[in-house]
Amino acid sequence: MLALKKKREAEAKAKAEADAAAAAASSGQSAVQTPGTAPSSASGGAADESSPKKVSITGIGGKKVKADGAGLGGNGQKKRSPGEIRIQKDIAELDGGRVANIEFPNPNDLTVFEVSITPDSGFWKNATYKFKFDIPDHYPHMPPKVHCDTKIYHPNINLEGKVCLNILREDWKPVLDINAVIYGLIFLFYEPNPDDPLNHEAAELFRRDTKNFERLVQRTLRGGVMDGVHFDKLV
Repeated sequence: MLALKKKREAEAKAKAEADAAAAAASSGQSAVQTPGTAPSSASGGAADESSPKKVSITGIGGKKVKADGAGLGGNGQKKRSPGEIRIQKDIAELDGGRVANIEFPNPNDLTVFEVSITPDSGFWKNATYKFKFDIPDHYPHMPPKVHCDTKIYHPNINLEGKVCLNILREDWKPVLDINAVIYGLIFLFYEPNPDDPLNHEAAELFRRDTKNFERLVQRTLRGGVMDGVHFDKLV
């Protein structure tokens, strides 16, 4: 009986030592592998091409972008500015209805996009005007930059494309969002504000002679020339 007991104890000790050795070997192998790197093959140390590659999912429609390591944070993804984080939330809630259409030239860059507005009533009815939005890094503590890329004869938008909208200036608040700006732009087509003008000549004519103002707007919409300025044909 004593011999059998000693034999079993020896077998148990040998098994425990073998398990410990196997665990140490496994730990040593994982220590020499870097995160995201496939183990070397037996033929020549080349990475296994079948192993999955890291991707960063950003943009509209879940487009995938390969992470190349440049400008990446500790988790393998590009560090985003506060403006990028907030604009992603705003974009998910965008709703321009039938009047406004939003497009992203680069689906992986949400901070630059275009908004096309086609009023369904008013002086500029059925003409389409394109606005470029540029979101600053400190958005929403700073308002977006908005430029009208389509030449227009309007009291609140000058011929250089600058836009006069109160919420893009002193009335901007961090609680506002891109939807509020788009609604504000749409409202400018329905209710121009000659008391806060950028195009002073258009504002003065609007106040003094609305019929003549409308006639000049229609001339510009048909691709006419006014005061030496050529307008694209929009209707």
